[in-house]
Amino acid sequence: MFNAMSSTLDTFYDAYLNKDSRYEGIFFMAVKTTGIFCRPGCKAKTPKRENVEFFPSTDEALKMGYRPCKKCKPMSPKGEVPDRVQQALDIVQQQLDCRVSDPELRASQIDPARLRRWFQKNHNMTFQAYQRLLRIGRAYGQIKQGQNVINSAYQNGYSSLSGFNSSFKKITGFTPSSSKSQKVINITRLLTPLGPMFAAANDDGLCLLEFTDRRALEKQMDRVQKRLSTVFVAGDHQLLIELQKQLDEYFKQQRTQFDINLNLVGTHFQLAAWSSLKSIPYGETRSYQQQAVSLGKPDAVRAVGTANGMNALAIIVPCHRVIAKNGNLAGYGGGLWRKKFLLNLEKTNKNYH
Repeated sequence: MFNAMSSTLDTFYDAYLNKDSRYEGIFFMAVKTTGIFCRPGCKAKTPKRENVEFFPSTDEALKMGYRPCKKCKPMSPKGEVPDRVQQALDIVQQQLDCRVSDPELRASQIDPARLRRWFQKNHNMTFQAYQRLLRIGRAYGQIKQGQNVINSAYQNGYSSLSGFNSSFKKITGFTPSSSKSQKVINITRLLTPLGPMFAAANDDGLCLLEFTDRRALEKQMDRVQKRLSTVFVAGDHQLLIELQKQLDEYFKQQRTQFDINLNLVGTHFQLAAWSSLKSIPYGETRSYQQQAVSLGKPDAVRAVGTANGMNALAIIVPCHRVIAKNGNLAGYGGGLWRKKFLLNLEKTNKNYH
């Protein structure tokens, strides 16, 4: 159970009252009268303050005899794909050569409108747009490997070459015939205990890892694509599969360093700042002032903070390990509550030495 001041616990209770999912991963609230524990954003009826207690992790709540709530499913990562959505994704994977229509979804007892809303909320696109991205990404890969444009168009569900060319260029910015000289980057959605993240990579390395609710996420994604002169296309990559594995190990306190090839793009100063972030040992912190000194620019504290804010690889390039000179937490694109969680995770890992 939390050994915290009552004011902190009152803050947690207020967060639960307001269904404030920003506290996701910071605490779990257990209800003494029902024997159930929930995550902060749970929609269940709110219990009285005197009937609750708070835990920093699910295992501690379980050890005290509480059961996980069936509504908010605290044992599952926030943002986990619902069963019906996963069913729709499986159908798409089974028939990549054609578009899955609304009638087909209904025949499988999947509500197209609910599916569309879920994709809009979690991916900022419709389900049909997601399918188009997958088909174009698959076609791009085929053309890169030597297949002709016409065959690739028909194999990916397009009935006309002109329609395929138009859709391909609209998504990628270049024509199918010029694909062999172009690069695209696969982007997918990964799950973590702190919520879903977007990750993007190709054979050159990982270039993006951001929480899906980060402010100015679209600007960050646009910036990376412009710097690399490429586009993101929905799809998977072996590096992204390995990244999910290593992130899972990190959050289980089984990994202290990541072994992922990175594709960092930025100005000379930004690259130097990000390199200095990677040199901060696991479980330790540095102030912005200390980081500026390490770069040989002791007066560039503000510039260091700006460079850290432009970092597109959360957790992997650990800007969460930089704090204010007075020891307080300061600026973090994913939210200070996530920064606090990550620092606590690393500092409480007794096996990291």
